[in-house]
Amino acid sequence: MHDIIVPAMGESITEGTISKWIVKVGDTVQQGDLLLELETDKVNLEISAEQDGVVAEILMNEGDTVKIGEAVGRIGEAGQAAAPKAETAQAAAAPQKENIPAPAAAPAQPAAQASANVSDSSSSTLATPAARKLAREKGIDLSTLPTRDPIGRVHSSDVVSAGAAASNAAAPAPQAAPPKAAVDKPTTNSNKPEERKRMSRRRLTIAKRLVEAQQTAAMLTTFNEVDMTAILEIRKRRKDSFKEKHDVGLGFMSFFTKAVVGALKAFPLLNAEINGEDIIIKKYYDIGIAVSAKEGLVVPVLREADRLGFAEIERTIGQLAGKARNNTLELSELQGGTFTITNGGVFGSLLSTPILNAPQVGILGMHKIQLRPIAIDAERMENRPMMYIALSYDHRIVDGAEAVQFLVKIKEMLEDPETLLLEG
Repeated sequence: MHDIIVPAMGESITEGTISKWIVKVGDTVQQGDLLLELETDKVNLEISAEQDGVVAEILMNEGDTVKIGEAVGRIGEAGQAAAPKAETAQAAAAPQKENIPAPAAAPAQPAAQASANVSDSSSSTLATPAARKLAREKGIDLSTLPTRDPIGRVHSSDVVSAGAAASNAAAPAPQAAPPKAAVDKPTTNSNKPEERKRMSRRRLTIAKRLVEAQQTAAMLTTFNEVDMTAILEIRKRRKDSFKEKHDVGLGFMSFFTKAVVGALKAFPLLNAEINGEDIIIKKYYDIGIAVSAKEGLVVPVLREADRLGFAEIERTIGQLAGKARNNTLELSELQGGTFTITNGGVFGSLLSTPILNAPQVGILGMHKIQLRPIAIDAERMENRPMMYIALSYDHRIVDGAEAVQFLVKIKEMLEDPETLLLEG
Protein backbone atom coordinates (compact mmCIF):
# COMPACT_ATOMS: atom_id res chain seq x y z
CA MET A 1 0.00 0.00 0.00
CA HIS A 2 1.43 3.39 -1.03
CA ASP A 3 0.25 6.78 0.21
CA ILE A 4 -0.69 9.60 -2.19
CA ILE A 5 1.37 12.45 -0.71
CA VAL A 6 0.99 16.20 -1.24
CA PRO A 7 4.36 17.18 -2.78
CA ALA A 8 6.50 20.19 -1.94
CA MET A 9 5.46 23.16 -4.11
CA GLY A 10 7.89 25.96 -3.27
CA GLU A 11 9.18 27.82 -0.25
CA SER A 12 6.19 30.12 0.09
CA ILE A 13 3.48 27.43 -0.25
CA THR A 14 2.72 25.19 2.72
CA GLU A 15 -0.80 23.99 1.97
CA GLY A 16 -3.43 23.72 -0.73
CA THR A 17 -7.05 22.78 -1.37
CA ILE A 18 -8.20 19.70 -3.25
CA SER A 19 -10.19 21.14 -6.14
CA LYS A 20 -11.00 17.91 -7.98
CA TRP A 21 -10.44 14.16 -7.71
CA ILE A 22 -9.92 12.65 -11.17
CA VAL A 23 -10.10 9.05 -9.92
CA LYS A 24 -12.35 7.18 -7.50
CA VAL A 25 -11.89 4.19 -5.21
CA GLY A 26 -11.44 1.02 -7.24
CA ASP A 27 -9.95 2.70 -10.32
CA THR A 28 -6.85 1.09 -11.81
CA VAL A 29 -4.01 3.57 -12.39
CA GLN A 30 -0.57 3.45 -13.92
CA GLN A 31 2.51 5.42 -12.96
CA GLY A 32 2.13 9.00 -14.23
CA ASP A 33 -1.68 8.92 -14.41
CA LEU A 34 -3.39 12.06 -13.10
CA LEU A 35 -5.04 11.49 -9.70
CA LEU A 36 -6.24 14.90 -8.48
CA GLU A 37 -5.95 18.64 -8.94
CA LEU A 38 -4.67 20.79 -6.10
CA GLU A 39 -5.34 24.53 -5.85
CA THR A 40 -2.72 26.65 -4.08
CA ASP A 41 -2.34 30.34 -3.40
CA LYS A 42 -0.58 30.95 -6.71
CA VAL A 43 -0.94 28.03 -9.12
CA ASN A 44 -3.00 24.89 -9.69
CA LEU A 45 -1.04 21.64 -9.55
CA GLU A 46 -1.73 18.14 -10.79
CA ILE A 47 -0.72 15.17 -8.62
CA SER A 48 0.06 11.98 -10.51
CA ALA A 49 0.45 8.35 -9.47
CA GLU A 50 4.00 7.32 -8.56
CA GLN A 51 3.35 3.61 -9.14
CA ASP A 52 0.90 1.20 -10.79
CA GLY A 53 -1.99 -0.12 -8.73
CA VAL A 54 -5.59 0.39 -7.68
CA VAL A 55 -6.99 3.36 -5.78
CA ALA A 56 -7.72 1.77 -2.41
CA GLU A 57 -8.69 4.78 -0.30
CA ILE A 58 -9.51 8.46 -0.68
CA LEU A 59 -8.71 10.08 2.67
CA MET A 60 -9.49 13.73 1.89
CA ASN A 61 -12.48 15.10 -0.01
CA GLU A 62 -12.77 17.87 -2.59
CA GLY A 63 -12.65 21.23 -0.82
CA ASP A 64 -10.48 19.92 2.05
CA THR A 65 -7.31 21.85 2.93
CA VAL A 66 -4.18 19.69 2.96
CA LYS A 67 -0.58 20.38 3.97
CA ILE A 68 2.71 19.50 2.33
CA GLY A 69 3.61 15.87 3.05
CA GLU A 70 0.08 14.88 4.08
CA ALA A 71 -1.47 11.66 2.72
CA VAL A 72 -4.68 12.29 0.78
CA GLY A 73 -5.27 8.74 -0.45
CA ARG A 74 -3.74 5.30 -0.88
CA ILE A 75 -2.88 3.11 -3.86
CA GLY A 76 -2.67 -0.62 -3.32
CA GLU A 77 -2.14 -3.79 -5.33
CA ALA A 78 -5.03 -5.14 -7.39
CA GLY A 79 -5.96 -7.63 -4.68
CA GLN A 80 -6.19 -4.92 -2.03
CA ALA A 81 -8.83 -2.84 -3.76
CA ALA A 82 -11.78 -4.57 -2.06
CA ALA A 83 -10.35 -4.26 1.46
CA PRO A 84 -12.66 -1.43 2.62
CA LYS A 85 -15.76 -3.25 1.30
CA ALA A 86 -14.66 -6.51 2.92
CA GLU A 87 -14.37 -4.74 6.26
CA THR A 88 -17.92 -3.45 5.91
CA ALA A 89 -19.23 -6.85 4.92
CA GLN A 90 -17.52 -8.51 7.88
CA ALA A 91 -19.00 -5.96 10.24
CA ALA A 92 -22.45 -6.56 8.75
CA ALA A 93 -22.12 -10.31 9.36
CA ALA A 94 -21.26 -9.84 13.05
CA PRO A 95 -23.77 -11.03 15.71
CA GLN A 96 -26.69 -8.66 15.98
CA LYS A 97 -27.57 -9.26 19.63
CA GLU A 98 -25.83 -6.04 20.65
CA ASN A 99 -28.29 -4.07 18.53
CA ILE A 100 -31.40 -5.35 20.37
CA PRO A 101 -33.04 -2.32 21.97
CA ALA A 102 -33.41 -2.26 25.74
CA PRO A 103 -36.93 -2.39 27.24
CA ALA A 104 -38.54 1.00 27.66
CA ALA A 105 -38.78 0.60 31.44
CA ALA A 106 -35.15 -0.37 31.90
CA PRO A 107 -33.16 1.93 34.16
CA ALA A 108 -30.68 4.35 32.66
CA GLN A 109 -27.28 2.84 31.88
CA PRO A 110 -24.16 4.10 33.61
CA ALA A 111 -22.08 6.54 31.55
CA ALA A 112 -19.31 3.99 30.99
CA GLN A 113 -21.76 1.40 29.63
CA ALA A 114 -23.39 4.00 27.32
CA SER A 115 -19.97 4.92 25.98
CA ALA A 116 -19.24 1.26 25.32
CA ASN A 117 -22.46 0.90 23.34
CA VAL A 118 -21.55 3.94 21.19
CA SER A 119 -18.15 2.38 20.54
CA ASP A 120 -19.71 -0.96 19.56
CA SER A 121 -22.09 0.72 17.13
CA SER A 122 -19.33 2.87 15.67
CA SER A 123 -17.02 -0.10 15.11
CA SER A 124 -19.23 -1.39 12.31
CA THR A 125 -19.04 1.92 10.44
CA LEU A 126 -16.41 2.56 7.79
CA ALA A 127 -14.34 5.57 8.92
CA THR A 128 -10.84 7.00 8.82
CA PRO A 129 -8.61 6.52 11.90
CA ALA A 130 -8.69 10.24 12.59
CA ALA A 131 -12.48 10.25 12.49
CA ARG A 132 -12.70 7.29 14.92
CA LYS A 133 -10.36 8.97 17.38
CA LEU A 134 -12.27 12.24 17.26
CA ALA A 135 -15.62 10.46 17.62
CA ARG A 136 -14.39 8.63 20.73
CA GLU A 137 -13.26 11.90 22.28
CA LYS A 138 -16.60 13.58 21.58
CA GLY A 139 -18.75 10.52 22.35
CA ILE A 140 -20.38 10.56 18.89
CA ASP A 141 -21.84 7.46 17.23
CA LEU A 142 -20.22 7.21 13.79
CA SER A 143 -23.13 5.17 12.40
CA THR A 144 -25.43 8.22 12.72
CA LEU A 145 -23.26 10.63 10.75
CA PRO A 146 -23.88 11.60 7.11
CA THR A 147 -20.82 11.77 4.81
CA ARG A 148 -19.98 12.96 1.30
CA ASP A 149 -17.48 10.15 0.71
CA PRO A 150 -18.35 8.12 -2.43
CA ILE A 151 -18.07 4.79 -0.54
CA GLY A 152 -19.68 6.03 2.67
CA ARG A 153 -16.51 6.48 4.73
CA VAL A 154 -16.80 8.95 7.62
CA HIS A 155 -14.04 11.60 7.76
CA SER A 156 -12.88 13.79 10.63
CA SER A 157 -14.57 16.79 8.99
CA ASP A 158 -17.93 14.96 9.27
CA VAL A 159 -17.33 14.41 13.00
CA VAL A 160 -16.40 18.07 13.50
CA SER A 161 -19.57 19.19 11.71
CA ALA A 162 -21.71 16.88 13.83
CA GLY A 163 -20.07 18.10 17.03
CA ALA A 164 -20.69 21.73 16.09
CA ALA A 165 -24.33 20.99 15.28
CA ALA A 166 -24.78 19.26 18.62
CA SER A 167 -23.22 22.19 20.47
CA ASN A 168 -25.50 24.64 18.71
CA ALA A 169 -28.55 22.53 19.54
CA ALA A 170 -27.59 22.33 23.20
CA ALA A 171 -26.77 26.02 23.56
CA PRO A 172 -29.32 28.13 25.44
CA ALA A 173 -31.59 30.31 23.35
CA PRO A 174 -30.10 33.80 22.95
CA GLN A 175 -31.81 36.66 24.66
CA ALA A 176 -33.84 39.01 22.54
CA ALA A 177 -31.73 41.88 21.25
CA PRO A 178 -32.75 45.45 22.03
CA PRO A 179 -34.93 47.07 19.38
CA LYS A 180 -32.13 49.36 18.16
CA ALA A 181 -29.71 46.44 17.59
CA ALA A 182 -32.40 44.64 15.65
CA VAL A 183 -32.75 47.65 13.37
CA ASP A 184 -28.97 48.03 12.85
CA LYS A 185 -28.37 44.36 12.05
CA PRO A 186 -28.80 43.63 8.31
CA THR A 187 -31.34 40.99 7.48
CA THR A 188 -31.62 38.60 4.55
CA ASN A 189 -34.91 38.19 2.73
CA SER A 190 -35.26 34.43 2.25
CA ASN A 191 -37.86 35.02 -0.46
CA LYS A 192 -35.28 36.59 -2.80
CA PRO A 193 -32.91 34.46 -4.91
CA GLU A 194 -29.36 34.27 -3.60
CA GLU A 195 -26.29 32.17 -4.22
CA ARG A 196 -23.59 31.49 -1.66
CA LYS A 197 -20.27 30.61 -3.27
CA ARG A 198 -17.07 29.75 -1.47
CA MET A 199 -14.07 31.90 -2.42
CA SER A 200 -11.30 30.01 -4.16
CA ARG A 201 -7.92 29.80 -2.48
CA ARG A 202 -6.43 32.09 -5.13
CA ARG A 203 -9.18 34.67 -4.66
CA LEU A 204 -8.65 34.57 -0.87
CA THR A 205 -4.92 35.10 -1.37
CA ILE A 206 -5.47 37.98 -3.79
CA ALA A 207 -7.82 39.64 -1.30
CA LYS A 208 -5.35 39.19 1.54
CA ARG A 209 -2.38 40.55 -0.42
CA LEU A 210 -4.26 43.58 -1.71
CA VAL A 211 -5.41 44.53 1.78
CA GLU A 212 -1.88 44.02 3.13
CA ALA A 213 -0.47 46.25 0.38
CA GLN A 214 -2.85 49.06 1.31
CA GLN A 215 -2.19 48.67 5.03
CA THR A 216 1.61 48.41 4.92
CA ALA A 217 2.62 50.77 2.11
CA ALA A 218 2.29 54.56 1.93
CA MET A 219 0.66 54.24 -1.48
CA LEU A 220 0.02 57.20 -3.76
CA THR A 221 -0.89 57.43 -7.46
CA THR A 222 0.15 60.01 -10.03
CA PHE A 223 -1.26 60.36 -13.56
CA ASN A 224 -0.25 61.54 -16.99
CA GLU A 225 -1.43 61.04 -20.57
CA VAL A 226 0.32 59.74 -23.66
CA ASP A 227 -0.27 60.68 -27.28
CA MET A 228 -0.25 57.26 -29.00
CA THR A 229 -0.08 58.67 -32.54
CA ALA A 230 3.55 57.70 -33.21
CA ILE A 231 3.16 54.15 -31.88
CA LEU A 232 -0.03 53.58 -33.86
CA GLU A 233 1.69 54.77 -37.04
CA ILE A 234 4.64 52.43 -36.46
CA ARG A 235 2.32 49.49 -35.85
CA LYS A 236 0.35 50.32 -38.99
CA ARG A 237 3.50 50.46 -41.14
CA ARG A 238 5.36 47.54 -39.61
CA LYS A 239 2.73 45.06 -38.39
CA ASP A 240 2.66 42.91 -41.56
CA SER A 241 6.43 42.66 -42.00
CA PHE A 242 6.90 42.17 -38.25
CA LYS A 243 4.37 39.32 -38.23
CA GLU A 244 5.94 37.72 -41.29
CA LYS A 245 9.45 37.89 -39.88
CA HIS A 246 8.83 36.97 -36.23
CA ASP A 247 5.54 35.03 -36.42
CA VAL A 248 4.07 37.17 -33.65
CA GLY A 249 1.97 40.34 -33.64
CA LEU A 250 3.37 43.73 -32.73
CA GLY A 251 1.29 44.86 -29.77
CA PHE A 252 1.47 47.69 -27.27
CA MET A 253 3.04 45.74 -24.39
CA SER A 254 6.50 45.60 -25.99
CA PHE A 255 6.56 49.41 -26.31
CA PHE A 256 5.44 49.91 -22.70
CA THR A 257 7.83 47.26 -21.36
CA LYS A 258 10.76 48.95 -23.12
CA ALA A 259 9.65 52.35 -21.82
CA VAL A 260 9.33 51.03 -18.25
CA VAL A 261 12.83 49.53 -18.37
CA GLY A 262 14.27 52.81 -19.64
CA ALA A 263 12.50 54.77 -16.89
CA LEU A 264 13.63 52.30 -14.20
CA LYS A 265 17.24 52.77 -15.29
CA ALA A 266 16.81 56.53 -14.92
CA PHE A 267 14.98 56.26 -11.55
CA PRO A 268 16.27 53.08 -9.84
CA LEU A 269 14.29 53.51 -6.60
CA LEU A 270 11.18 52.43 -8.53
CA ASN A 271 12.97 49.10 -9.08
CA ALA A 272 13.56 48.48 -5.39
CA GLU A 273 11.91 47.01 -2.30
CA ILE A 274 11.97 47.65 1.44
CA ASN A 275 13.49 44.99 3.71
CA GLY A 276 13.25 46.04 7.34
CA GLU A 277 15.21 49.27 7.55
CA ASP A 278 17.09 48.63 4.30
CA ILE A 279 16.34 49.49 0.68
CA ILE A 280 17.25 46.78 -1.83
CA ILE A 281 17.77 48.30 -5.28
CA LYS A 282 17.51 45.67 -8.03
CA LYS A 283 20.08 45.83 -10.82
CA TYR A 284 17.99 43.58 -13.05
CA TYR A 285 14.62 44.12 -14.70
CA ASP A 286 12.10 41.30 -14.21
CA ILE A 287 8.81 42.91 -15.21
CA GLY A 288 5.53 41.44 -13.99
CA ILE A 289 2.66 41.50 -16.51
CA ALA A 290 -0.77 41.31 -14.88
CA VAL A 291 -3.07 38.80 -16.63
CA SER A 292 -6.76 38.25 -15.92
CA ALA A 293 -7.51 34.52 -15.60
CA LYS A 294 -10.64 32.61 -14.66
CA GLU A 295 -9.57 32.08 -11.05
CA GLY A 296 -8.38 35.67 -10.60
CA LEU A 297 -5.55 38.02 -11.47
CA VAL A 298 -2.06 36.54 -11.77
CA VAL A 299 1.24 38.29 -12.52
CA PRO A 300 3.70 36.13 -14.47
CA VAL A 301 7.18 37.62 -14.74
CA LEU A 302 9.05 38.60 -17.90
CA ARG A 303 12.67 37.80 -16.99
CA GLU A 304 15.52 40.15 -17.96
CA ALA A 305 13.23 42.36 -20.02
CA ASP A 306 16.10 44.75 -20.73
CA ARG A 307 17.83 42.03 -22.77
CA LEU A 308 14.80 41.16 -24.92
CA GLY A 309 13.82 42.59 -28.29
CA PHE A 310 10.30 43.60 -29.26
CA ALA A 311 9.50 40.20 -30.80
CA GLU A 312 10.84 38.28 -27.80
CA ILE A 313 8.78 40.42 -25.43
CA GLU A 314 5.57 39.94 -27.43
CA ARG A 315 6.15 36.19 -27.81
CA THR A 316 6.98 35.59 -24.14
CA ILE A 317 4.04 37.65 -22.88
CA GLY A 318 1.71 35.72 -25.19
CA GLN A 319 3.03 32.39 -23.86
CA LEU A 320 2.73 33.45 -20.22
CA ALA A 321 -0.80 34.80 -20.74
CA GLY A 322 -1.87 31.54 -22.39
CA LYS A 323 -0.47 29.47 -19.53
CA ALA A 324 -2.18 31.76 -17.01
CA ARG A 325 -5.59 31.24 -18.62
CA ASN A 326 -5.03 27.47 -18.81
CA ASN A 327 -3.84 27.25 -15.18
CA THR A 328 -0.51 25.76 -16.27
CA LEU A 329 1.83 28.44 -14.91
CA GLU A 330 4.72 27.16 -12.83
CA LEU A 331 5.52 28.72 -9.48
CA SER A 332 8.90 29.94 -10.74
CA GLU A 333 7.10 31.99 -13.42
CA LEU A 334 5.26 34.01 -10.75
CA GLN A 335 8.07 34.82 -8.34
CA GLY A 336 10.64 37.58 -8.14
CA GLY A 337 9.25 40.44 -10.22
CA THR A 338 10.75 43.90 -9.65
CA PHE A 339 8.03 46.10 -11.19
CA THR A 340 4.54 45.42 -12.60
CA ILE A 341 2.51 46.61 -15.60
CA THR A 342 -1.26 46.18 -15.66
CA ASN A 343 -3.54 46.99 -18.59
CA GLY A 344 -7.13 47.78 -17.65
CA GLY A 345 -7.63 49.29 -21.09
CA VAL A 346 -8.35 45.88 -22.62
CA PHE A 347 -11.59 45.90 -20.61
CA GLY A 348 -12.42 49.52 -21.46
CA SER A 349 -11.06 51.23 -18.35
CA LEU A 350 -10.38 54.92 -18.98
CA LEU A 351 -8.67 55.65 -15.64
CA SER A 352 -7.81 53.68 -12.48
CA THR A 353 -5.48 53.60 -9.48
CA PRO A 354 -3.63 50.24 -9.51
CA ILE A 355 -2.65 48.63 -6.20
CA LEU A 356 0.99 47.72 -5.54
CA ASN A 357 2.14 44.16 -6.01
CA ALA A 358 4.07 43.87 -2.73
CA PRO A 359 6.96 43.91 -2.02
CA GLN A 360 7.40 45.95 -5.20
CA VAL A 361 7.21 49.72 -4.81
CA GLY A 362 5.84 50.65 -8.23
CA ILE A 363 3.13 49.57 -10.69
CA LEU A 364 2.17 51.17 -14.01
CA GLY A 365 -1.46 51.18 -15.14
CA MET A 366 -2.33 51.35 -18.84
CA HIS A 367 -5.79 52.36 -20.03
CA LYS A 368 -8.05 52.62 -23.04
CA ILE A 369 -6.88 54.57 -26.10
CA GLN A 370 -9.50 57.19 -26.90
CA LEU A 371 -9.69 60.02 -29.42
CA ARG A 372 -9.71 63.39 -27.64
CA PRO A 373 -9.33 66.98 -28.89
CA ILE A 374 -5.79 68.13 -28.08
CA ALA A 375 -4.39 71.63 -28.40
CA ILE A 376 -1.43 71.45 -30.79
CA ASP A 377 -0.60 75.12 -30.30
CA ALA A 378 -2.42 78.35 -29.46
CA GLU A 379 -4.41 78.22 -32.68
CA ARG A 380 -4.78 74.54 -33.66
CA MET A 381 -6.77 71.62 -32.22
CA GLU A 382 -6.56 68.01 -33.38
CA ASN A 383 -8.20 64.77 -32.44
CA ARG A 384 -5.44 62.51 -31.10
CA PRO A 385 -5.45 58.90 -29.79
CA MET A 386 -4.72 59.49 -26.11
CA MET A 387 -4.13 57.13 -23.21
CA TYR A 388 -4.13 57.96 -19.52
CA ILE A 389 -1.33 56.22 -17.62
CA ALA A 390 -1.12 55.88 -13.83
CA LEU A 391 1.81 55.14 -11.53
CA SER A 392 1.09 53.88 -8.02
CA TYR A 393 4.18 54.00 -5.81
CA ASP A 394 5.32 53.51 -2.23
CA HIS A 395 5.93 56.97 -0.80
CA ARG A 396 8.14 55.51 1.94
CA ILE A 397 11.11 55.41 -0.45
CA VAL A 398 9.85 57.15 -3.60
CA ASP A 399 9.27 60.90 -3.41
CA GLY A 400 6.49 62.56 -5.38
CA ALA A 401 8.91 64.48 -7.61
CA GLU A 402 10.71 61.27 -8.56
CA ALA A 403 7.43 59.47 -9.29
CA VAL A 404 6.20 62.30 -11.52
CA GLN A 405 9.49 62.42 -13.42
CA PHE A 406 9.39 58.64 -13.87
CA LEU A 407 5.97 58.89 -15.48
CA VAL A 408 7.03 61.83 -17.65
CA LYS A 409 10.03 59.78 -18.82
CA ILE A 410 7.70 56.98 -19.91
CA LYS A 411 5.46 59.49 -21.71
CA GLU A 412 8.42 61.01 -23.61
CA MET A 413 9.73 57.64 -24.77
CA LEU A 414 6.32 56.42 -25.91
CA GLU A 415 5.65 59.61 -27.86
CA ASP A 416 9.09 59.33 -29.49
CA PRO A 417 9.44 55.55 -29.93
CA GLU A 418 12.94 55.78 -31.43
CA THR A 419 14.27 56.53 -27.94
CA LEU A 420 13.07 53.09 -26.82
CA LEU A 421 15.90 51.54 -28.81
CA LEU A 422 18.42 53.84 -27.10
CA GLU A 423 17.18 53.97 -23.50
CA GLY A 424 14.96 50.91 -23.16
